[in-house]
Amino acid sequence: QLQLVESGGGLVQPGGSLRPSCAVSGSTSDYYSIGWFPQAPGKEREGVACTSASGRTTTYADSLKGRFTTSRDNAKNTVYLQINSLKPEEAAVYYCAARRINVCVLLPHEYYPWGEGDPGTVSS
Repeated sequence: QLQLVESGGGLVQPGGSLRPSCAVSGSTSDYYSIGWFPQAPGKEREGVACTSASGRTTTYADSLKGRFTTSRDNAKNTVYLQINSLKPEEAAVYYCAARRINVCVLLPHEYYPWGEGDPGTVSS
């Protein structure tokens, strides 16, 4: 069984940067894509970024290209999400999740299992 644990969230000012990470353990050889899904208060989870098993292929939500970057270090079994120029409305709990197909999509229902989430707060 695969387990995912997010960390690296925290409090940042508008315009600042955040770098959540997702540590993956368990049956890693059976799982491929890793996606990121922030959930803002009162809203549904939305897919913002995904990386393939090798890390060579990444997919982003169109509105976020240029500010969000995902990468993975398979030697450390860790996936990262770099977020720059944060906006107040991007304060959210950041979840990572795995997809057992090595094709990136940004649809939450395509992913299982999920991590517990890590909150990122944007406040001045």
